[in-house]
Amino acid sequence: MRHARRRVVRRVTRLAAVGGLLLGGAMVTNAVASEPSAPVIGVPFTAPPSTGEGTDLVSRLGNARTAGSWIDSAGRPVVAVTDEEAAAEVKRAGAQAKMVRHSMSDLKSAATTLRSAPRVAGTSWALDYKSNQVVVRGDSTVSASDWSRMTEVAEGIGSFVRMERTEGTFTTRLNGAQPILSTAGRCSAGFNVTDGKSDFILTAGHCGPDGSVWFADDRGRQQVGTSLRGSFPGDDYSLVKYDGGRAGKGADVVAVGDGKGVRITGVADAEVGQKIFRSGSTSGLREGEVTALNATVNYPEGTVTGLIETNVCAEPGDSGGPMFADGVAIGLTSGGSGDCKAGGTTFFQPVTKALTELGVKLIVAKSSGGTGAAPAPSASPGAASPGSSAPITGTDVSTVLSRLTDPRNVGPGMLVIAGSLVALVATRWIRAEQDRKAYRQYYSATWG
Repeated sequence: MRHARRRVVRRVTRLAAVGGLLLGGAMVTNAVASEPSAPVIGVPFTAPPSTGEGTDLVSRLGNARTAGSWIDSAGRPVVAVTDEEAAAEVKRAGAQAKMVRHSMSDLKSAATTLRSAPRVAGTSWALDYKSNQVVVRGDSTVSASDWSRMTEVAEGIGSFVRMERTEGTFTTRLNGAQPILSTAGRCSAGFNVTDGKSDFILTAGHCGPDGSVWFADDRGRQQVGTSLRGSFPGDDYSLVKYDGGRAGKGADVVAVGDGKGVRITGVADAEVGQKIFRSGSTSGLREGEVTALNATVNYPEGTVTGLIETNVCAEPGDSGGPMFADGVAIGLTSGGSGDCKAGGTTFFQPVTKALTELGVKLIVAKSSGGTGAAPAPSASPGAASPGSSAPITGTDVSTVLSRLTDPRNVGPGMLVIAGSLVALVATRWIRAEQDRKAYRQYYSATWG
């Protein structure tokens, strides 16, 4: 058993290398076991997403005549419109039109009013295009008095604001997809990016403050890089600069477990109804749908806005990990409620905004092989709190803490508790096998 364990650890370390880290769920990796000599490209990185027709129509018709768009179960774009002329234009463009009462301007105005009300931790709201409503949710930590106060605000806005209580708590998913470890937290790398001079890991901002030093192992021996230019709350993204300056071979690959990877070929905004996948070291590769956009979540540390709401599950340990579809980068795991047994809601930081704000470009696969840089696009269910993590197993706790408690690495209120890498490999990959198969079936072109 001991020899078998050593073989597993050696294999994981070999596939990880520095900057690649573990092939456990969803971190950008330096190498993939079955990586072909040349990338297999499903979508050229310069191509617009196939789901963009509805978004284009909304942009052309304007917020006063539309109320968002989504993809129906058959993959066809649907646009919510407020007048017959707009409906006719949508139909002429080959999309479906749905007449609604409230425009996007109405929905956004409601969200603005909610944001200006006294903040209540454990609440969230998002624009539900399909129901033409703003949905306000309160988790189990929200008191009856606070919920009553929120309800009064909603009633003052109008009947199109829907109030819902949800089980569990809204919490940031601290820990990681492919573990990167420091005293600021144990998180996941999302995607590799570059500014043309140096390469970085793009991950969640709540993982740790600027200056946090990150390691690829739970003993603090393989230093990866240092956090800088993060944003949390408000947004939820940050960069980890590689110590060596470069991400290395396979920088365009996201690992999804079982020695497999998905090549990243571009970046796009999410659309409601879009089928997506996300990966993390705790729960592996999982699938779901985008349910709402422009979501706001009130964590105890502050409010994060502009998030993507989904019905894909996640658990503590999945923070920072990538959300993608057909080889296209879409989001970074921020937080949510529930788990992968009962299901839940998970929120993601849009990659497009992070790239724009940070001034970096996604490292993507080129059609001719190798990697390139995609242009940064224009920005187009306890208390909800960060820091939920797994206990340390399989290593000396004092060794971990003595190596990681450098003053540079201490993040306020967050202490790293690293999980066993062998347990991660042995159990989490098995749990995700069904979802890996689902991804391979749905998006076979970028499976490698």
